[in-house]
Amino acid sequence: MVRRVFTGLTAILILAFVVSCSKFRKIQKSEDWRIKYEAGLNYYNKKDYYHTAILFEEILPVVRGLPEGEKVEFYLAYCQYYEKTYLLASNQFKTFFETYGRSSLAQEAAFMYAYSLYVASPDSNRDQKSSIEAMDAMQNFLNRFPDSKFRDQAIEVIASSQQKLEQKGYDNAKQYLKIKSYKAAVIAFDNFKKNFPDSKFLEELAYLKVVAEYKLAVQSFQKLQVERYNSVIAFYQELVDNFPNSIYLKEAEKMYTDSRNQLSKLKPTKNS
Repeated sequence: MVRRVFTGLTAILILAFVVSCSKFRKIQKSEDWRIKYEAGLNYYNKKDYYHTAILFEEILPVVRGLPEGEKVEFYLAYCQYYEKTYLLASNQFKTFFETYGRSSLAQEAAFMYAYSLYVASPDSNRDQKSSIEAMDAMQNFLNRFPDSKFRDQAIEVIASSQQKLEQKGYDNAKQYLKIKSYKAAVIAFDNFKKNFPDSKFLEELAYLKVVAEYKLAVQSFQKLQVERYNSVIAFYQELVDNFPNSIYLKEAEKMYTDSRNQLSKLKPTKNS
């Protein structure tokens, strides 16, 4: 009995699907763009963004410049967004607010252009070009619409993108230390501080800067060691000055002390 009911339901679903497809094909074959337009709006209201997009893409060249064209382009952008083709959506939203700059929907389109870029941006361990573009676009949006209803969301997007970039910079800087490229690590730590002067990672990286320079000094030729051990001492002092209660001071002090001991054994050279 249960099997018969299941089979019956399956048959009904298949029939409904076939009828639905047949109806859509009939609409798609119509030469009247108004029929496609009304059907597209109906599909959109039912959240059937796939079929909406197909119909609106077909009639877009015809309705561009007409009153209906504005709604078609705007809804098409949202269809692409809801279908998770975020980069396509961002381009469509951008095209919309550039084309219909005086539209009541232009502000929302400008926001969604930046927001789609943000949603498309990957995790912090991958390339962050999209995050940078999203930040720039969202900042431009705030400059243009400072009192927008989307203002709080825009600020959150900028902050979140900034955190991604910060995490990416932090991970990249530490990677140099991990692969024992100590000179590059020191440069990366300094660049990170310039780019993110308020970062929560500054204390740790100030300590790792001491570590990197110390390891560089240890493995250096003698003629370079005086300069590099002196740098260890200077970096240690930076750590103490900026983070007097740092949890890393005890470990950093060991390298500081050894650097002083090594310097007492070394004679400065011409190249030091």
